[in-house]
Order: sequence, then structure tokens, then C-alpha cells
Amino acid sequence: MRIPLLLAALIGLAEPALAQRPTLDAVRARGTLICATNPGLPGFAAPGPDGVYQGLDADTCRAVAVAVFGDATRVTFRPVATPDATRMLREREADVVARNLNLSMSREVEEGGAATAINFHDTQGFLVRRSLNAETLAQLAGVRVCVSAGTTLETGLEELVQREGLRLTIAPIAGFTALRDAYFAGQCDAVSGGTQAVAVIRASAPDPAAHVVLRDMVGRAPYGPMVRQGDNHWRSLVFWTVNALLEAEDLGITAANVAEMRASPSARIRRLLGAEPGIGTPLGLADDWVFQVIRQVGNYGEIFERNMGQGSPLRMDRGLNHLFTSGGLMYPIPMR
Repeated sequence: MRIPLLLAALIGLAEPALAQRPTLDAVRARGTLICATNPGLPGFAAPGPDGVYQGLDADTCRAVAVAVFGDATRVTFRPVATPDATRMLREREADVVARNLNLSMSREVEEGGAATAINFHDTQGFLVRRSLNAETLAQLAGVRVCVSAGTTLETGLEELVQREGLRLTIAPIAGFTALRDAYFAGQCDAVSGGTQAVAVIRASAPDPAAHVVLRDMVGRAPYGPMVRQGDNHWRSLVFWTVNALLEAEDLGITAANVAEMRASPSARIRRLLGAEPGIGTPLGLADDWVFQVIRQVGNYGEIFERNMGQGSPLRMDRGLNHLFTSGGLMYPIPMR
């Protein structure tokens, strides 16, 4: 019996939107994931002595590459300045941008980017010379403050100065390296940036003790990978990849124990790791994609520890980036 045309059309409309996977198909056909990232910010993304990118954002892209290919090495890193990030997505020069990019309404609504998951919660901090004898922003009257040009940090500082009536001179500097060098060269008396960037600048000073991080921390800076608009499947794939890193940490799954955890009595863990079928099909991935991601890249806590935490030169406290169970803001969505 022939199906009426109207019924056939309705069946077609009922097919999941995720069945259309243009970006995933293009990435697989190319054979590598193109990740636009910071050209050099230790902790987030910076090439090591061997030229291999390291950092939280670099490992986030590696996790996506594992999800897609089962191989963390199949990612090509392309350095990008903040103002060019969404342009690279729109012009298809990158599949994902992961470069300590502040997720904002303007980047999505006006610039055509699409936010996925948050992989780092930050605030805006300030580093000053100890010789200024300042502990708060209010004590920086007449001081010249360097900040990254063309970023939400610059606009945030401008709004703060106007709102609080602070007598500061704002000096926008393009690029992290130039920002750091300008501060050390005395072109400004203070530097404002994300708390991680401020920590990097202080740690790289000839005498870190000669510089002080103020108590004041302002604003909200949720960072995370962005993709271009128009491909809901790809947006979901990147979101759930980041979420899987958090879910694994919450469940106690690490790179060291992920193999044995596949035999866990917990059906939730077995399904997450692909020991039971179902978690890969909706995303067009293998059922063991989360298992491979954790085996090759580690969970979120492991990634943070080696790139920013006590196992790294930065020795940062996780703070807001702890799981919710430890007083942080990281709250994984159960993957069921």
C-alpha cells in the first residue's frame, strides 16, 4: 500500500534534526579537526618547546577530536586573536574556537558564533606593582591600566570606571604577549585581565614578589568553545564532549581507571563508557566515544590539574572551577 504524500512528509519532518550533520561530515572527510585557539597563553593554549599546543583549551579540542575520530592527535591548531574568532567560524576557517573566549550575547547574536559549554569560570583581576602600596582599585587614582584591546575585558573595565567613578586611564593593548611586555616595560602601572592571565604575568616577572594581585575581582567571564551557527548537531556534539569531561570526574572516572570502570555495577557508568549501547548513536559517534576521550585526554579535573593546577607551573586553585560538590560552579548534566 502506498503511503499518502502528506503522511510521508510528516514522517520526514519527524526525523531528528540531529540527523543532519554537515560539520561532522566535513570534519571526517577532511581527516582533522581545525581548532582556532590562543597563540600563546599558558594554561589555556600555548605551544610548548616541541611546538605542541598545551592547555585547557587545547585539551578541550583534543577531546572533540577523540569523540569524532577516536584519536586525540587528529586536530590542527590555528592561532587566532580574539576579534577574529567568530569571523574564522563564519568563514569556515575553523570548526571550533577554544581560546579563553568570553561567551556573550553579542558574540552569538551579532557575530554569528554559537556558544556550547562553559569550560572555565573566570573573573576580571588586576595586577599592580607593589611599590604603589595599593590593595584596592579605589587606591589606584591616576594610574594607567593596560588591558587586552577589543575584548570584553576592555569594555568591562570601561563600564567599571564609569559606574564607580574611578580615575583610571585605560590603555588597550592588542595581544597577550604585547600586554605583558607593556606592563613590564613600564608603559602602564597596572594590568587587568582574567585571573589566570594575571597569574601568568605575575609568575613570568623577574621578581614576582614585586607585583601584587588586588583583592578586587569584578565581572563574570564564562569561557568556553564556540562553533558557528546553523549546525545544531555539531553544537550538541561539542557541548556533550565538554560535559562528558565533567561527568566523568563527578563519577570518579579517570584516565587511569577508565578501563576497569567499564565493568562497574553502575548501569549509568557502563552506558557512559559504551559498555552498554546507546550513548553514541544520537550524536553519530561510536558508543565508546566517552571511554576513548577519558582514556586519551582525562577527565576535567585531570585536565585542569596538569595545565593550571598544582601539577602545573601556574599552581592555581580551581576556585569557581571545582565541581558543584566541592563548592564550585561546574555542574555536569547527567548523560542519560
